Amino acid sequence: MFRGKNLIRILPQADASCQSSVQSIIRVKKMTDCQGDGEGANSPMELYEKLNAQGDKVRVLKTAKAEKAEIDAAVQLLLKLKVDYKQMTGQDYKAGSPPSENSVVPNNGPAADDAKDEDTVDPWNVSTTSAKGVDYDKLIVRFGSSKIEKELVDRIEKVSGQKPHRFLRRGIFFSHRDMHQVLDACEKQKSFYLYTGRGPSSEAMHVGHLIPFIFTKWLQDVFDIPLVIQMTDDEKYLWKDLTIEDCHHFAVENAKDIIACGFDVNKTFIFSDLDYMGACPEFYRNVVKIQKHVTFNQVKGIFGFTDSDCIGKISFPAIQAAPSFSNSFPQIFGGRKDIQCLIPCAIDQDPYFRMTRDVAPRIGYPKPALLHSTFFPALQGAQTKMSASDANSSIFLTDTPKQIKNKVNKHAFSGGKDTVEEHRKYGGNPDVDVAFMYLTFFLEDDEQLEKIRQDYSSGALLTGELKKILIETLQPMITQHQERRKQVTDETVKQFMTPRPLNFKL
Repeated sequence: MFRGKNLIRILPQADASCQSSVQSIIRVKKMTDCQGDGEGANSPMELYEKLNAQGDKVRVLKTAKAEKAEIDAAVQLLLKLKVDYKQMTGQDYKAGSPPSENSVVPNNGPAADDAKDEDTVDPWNVSTTSAKGVDYDKLIVRFGSSKIEKELVDRIEKVSGQKPHRFLRRGIFFSHRDMHQVLDACEKQKSFYLYTGRGPSSEAMHVGHLIPFIFTKWLQDVFDIPLVIQMTDDEKYLWKDLTIEDCHHFAVENAKDIIACGFDVNKTFIFSDLDYMGACPEFYRNVVKIQKHVTFNQVKGIFGFTDSDCIGKISFPAIQAAPSFSNSFPQIFGGRKDIQCLIPCAIDQDPYFRMTRDVAPRIGYPKPALLHSTFFPALQGAQTKMSASDANSSIFLTDTPKQIKNKVNKHAFSGGKDTVEEHRKYGGNPDVDVAFMYLTFFLEDDEQLEKIRQDYSSGALLTGELKKILIETLQPMITQHQERRKQVTDETVKQFMTPRPLNFKL
């Protein structure tokens, strides 16, 4: 995510009015150099002036056609200042309408939910103070993506000829970049391919890890297209206290769980970075092209890297970007570099692909399109996503039916009331109840899910009964997955991970 405080760069095409605006921004900056981005404004007027200056800065950068990363960082700060302004004054910021002297919201105790600290979302950290989870509408604004509206879901149904997946129907995949462009190509009988991935940090995956693969399999089936799955074992070696051998072993073991989702071996290529980078010159050449077009300042701003981070981390984003381009896979696409890529992933991976989309036209490639999912919450609540390192935060794909039952009953955060009498009278809150959240991911029947919501909200359904429904949903699902995984041999993995042609029509 964009974190760096980028100084203004004036490009040759900036006109005199831009230069004048820059001078005013510099004057404001001199007064605030020792202050934090959203701090240091002791009065509404001071914050209003900071907002004016930041708005000028964004306009200057856009007019001067500055680097996208620089513009995005400036826009993110502008949005943060607007939130701070509303918290301080109780009013939305409007240019040309300065606050009155008395427009300060009194401090009457703890802040309301919508006035709390901004959610933290980046490729390594996800947290929020809200029991409902991350505010995805605000995240769309921060990241500059587009909301998946009903119109787009209906169009996907029309083009694919299939009922939309429950993840689309329920807003679990909620945001996109250029999905309309992909559908335009489909209507013209042009093919595209899918790319998603997994960072293997342990042998066992949890149910949250399945979300992108369940949806990707549906996309592969309904559109009948090839898929590449990147196992970023190199990333885990760089970020985790693991040996390189362990990371590669985890990649192979995780590949077995991915294959058990039912992917077609004739249309799916799974690759380990540690293996493929050395075996495919075309892939590495694309990595180098991307590296040449991304500066150190940009990756610091996008990913928050510091001078203490190893150089492997700084260069890794180019490796995650390379599968977005079809000629990184000559065995599949030959030398073609014009085939559109669609990436289903969780929204925390978006910073990698904002960078990729910025670079793509400069090296002659189409921008990848994206479909973003929400986060799968930990059992303890939606304030954070599941962790593979905390056995009690997750339902693992290796868990027994008894372990599943015990984890749900003991650790799943409840939206119910403290007593049965209160719950019957006032009802529970499904928006914060983890058992209900999990059912939105895994229960196929929309009518049944809505009835559960209504019964729980009215108090007709108790927390224990809701947890029982979840347990009875998860137990057979995990058992069936384990049975399929047993059928995945080392030879099967080798088939999926061998570079080869795939069966599809261009």
